[in-house]
Amino acid sequence: MALKFGTIKQKVTIPASPSEVYAAFLSAKKHSKFTGSPATTNARARAKFTAWDGYISGKNLELVRGKKIVQEWKTTEWPDGYPPSRLELTLVPKGKGTELTMVHSEVPADQVEEYAQGWPESYWGPLKKYFAKKK
Repeated sequence: MALKFGTIKQKVTIPASPSEVYAAFLSAKKHSKFTGSPATTNARARAKFTAWDGYISGKNLELVRGKKIVQEWKTTEWPDGYPPSRLELTLVPKGKGTELTMVHSEVPADQVEEYAQGWPESYWGPLKKYFAKKK
């Protein structure tokens, strides 16, 4: 069986500084607060993490404070035989906020559409609300 993969690319503006967005992803407390679901993580390379009460798991591959997060990423619905995907978040200051560019690659092809919808619903929307409340 040949493994088939896809890539999801999304760009969103978050009403917070790059360092605030970076911290929201890599602080278990902040991540849990903005998603409304338990998460475990920390801002160290090679540290393992979970999100959405264990639905998502992986490890940090590369971290550049306030600029870039690269992770190995998969869910409990991952098909057997598929390696973890690669999630890369790039954070760039834009006006009073942050332009977040996400490239989620090596995603099992039959799950691309589901995760492409899941990112805005589960992350970008809640992240915007989280920071709007803090202003």
